[in-house]
Amino acid sequence: METKLRSRIGWALSGLAILFLLMDATMKLLALPVVLEAGAQLGFGGADMARALGTILLVCTVLYALPRTAVLGAILLTGFLGGAIATHVRMGSPLFSHVLFGVYVGLFVWAGLYLRDARLRGLLL
Repeated sequence: METKLRSRIGWALSGLAILFLLMDATMKLLALPVVLEAGAQLGFGGADMARALGTILLVCTVLYALPRTAVLGAILLTGFLGGAIATHVRMGSPLFSHVLFGVYVGLFVWAGLYLRDARLRGLLL
């Protein structure tokens, strides 16, 4: 695949993941009622917890968005998403819509980074 096209596709995938994660972080930081209700159902109570998770997610997403720290951000986001997956498994949430949603986002994160970062491709191949 042509280098420029590969990079554009990678940034498109990364951009979708970044936009979704920034939206999620913002909703948590604002402690919106829908976030607090969902958090309570999952065993995460209160606005303080939502804001803490939003802060962590925001930092991880910003690290991922910056080319110099993108690999570190992807690793941290993988851990964050793994926690979300584990929480949904523990709660018995539906597999394809809830449990695997973190996997879907993680695939966008890593596929986007793989396509836009030649160093990562060289490391993995």
